[in-house]
Amino acid sequence: MQSDDSTKTWAFACHLDFGGTGAVRVVRKGPDGIRVTAIPTDDAQKEAHPPVFLGTTADDRVILMAAGDKSISVREAYPAHAAAPYAYRNAQTGHLWFTIDGDKETGCDTLNCGDSGSPVMVVNPGTSADAPGELLRLVCVGRGHHVPTFTAPSEAFPDIPRCAFVSNLLDGTISVLGHDPDRPDTYLRVIDTINLCEPAREKEGIDGTPNNAFPHGKVFSPLTGRLYSLNNGYGTIAVINPVNREIEQRIELKVSSNLLLSPDGRYIIGKGADRKSDPAHVMGRLSVVDAVTGSVETTLDLPDIYPSTYRFSPDGRRLYVTTAATGKGAQRENLRIDLLLVYDATALPELRLLREVLVGAADCGRRPIGFVTSKGAGDTAVIVPNPTDGTLSLLDAEDLLMETVPLCERAVKEFNFSFWNGVVSGS
Repeated sequence: MQSDDSTKTWAFACHLDFGGTGAVRVVRKGPDGIRVTAIPTDDAQKEAHPPVFLGTTADDRVILMAAGDKSISVREAYPAHAAAPYAYRNAQTGHLWFTIDGDKETGCDTLNCGDSGSPVMVVNPGTSADAPGELLRLVCVGRGHHVPTFTAPSEAFPDIPRCAFVSNLLDGTISVLGHDPDRPDTYLRVIDTINLCEPAREKEGIDGTPNNAFPHGKVFSPLTGRLYSLNNGYGTIAVINPVNREIEQRIELKVSSNLLLSPDGRYIIGKGADRKSDPAHVMGRLSVVDAVTGSVETTLDLPDIYPSTYRFSPDGRRLYVTTAATGKGAQRENLRIDLLLVYDATALPELRLLREVLVGAADCGRRPIGFVTSKGAGDTAVIVPNPTDGTLSLLDAEDLLMETVPLCERAVKEFNFSFWNGVVSGS
């Protein structure tokens, strides 16, 4: 029996970065269709240390953290110059980890960490406007960009500790934080630093930090009990034992800039692009690594495609890959920046293309993807932003384009979903 459309409701917030200023939109689906609410923007003079955007309340107000005392408050309008850092949601705890990259040149956040690095901020989202949230801890790690990955014990590997492994791009290290609230002496504190250096790949024979590992992309497989860190600078994956935090193996994986784990924990999918071989064309690449054997099982080249972000559907049956822009000159002109690629995830390690969906344009480097499920009905919508067009494409569970929703009348430099209330999953 088909459910009544009145039960198919959802709502999520998103942040639009125009380059120096930003805005917040709330997108709702109700019985009468989809409605976009533009939260009022405060264009007051830019503050020396602007507040940090955390999320929105149920009544469309913005939740902000003060840069100084880190107090969390609710405002009617969004400060146009507020900082909007990347957020990573821990599904087990519901906590959000906000990462601060620091200064572009040094990677340091002098306000919070001096010249020693930049922070991650762990926030427990609140339940109401009167209790909007709580900063659990601000932790200074290495020099950004940072990506957190969480480990936990399993039936097969009961000795694996509850930890957060946070990569430090400019240092070539991983900061290890305790993540067990029953151990207050180590909880949300740095307990170790993993040096990712490979001296044989360093011109000067460096054996320390900083180095050129440039870690970005990291997954933990409960199936193997190992952490996998992609070292972009070396073109390798460091296989790390989370118990003793030692590197046990290195897997060659060229032309990759990120990693994604299959839902069953068996396969690691790398994505990246070759911009050096052909001055007129970008060659995108998807690679599949068997986490059990450590072998690269599939390498799929994608002419004139830059794979931007990728995620598995909530049911694990599909792999979605968004396209965006990279390169310059003829490379950029020849790119397809208006496609969503859909692969059959049940065929892994084979990458079997199911369809190409024509969406809007993303003449920028990053186009995320999100999934939202209707209350009551359980229908999942696929959300694909089109930053250059200032729109969102909404697809149903069969990957049919349902609607294109306007968000603004100008191009967006970077689009990000808000994971504050846990409604949206994705990137």
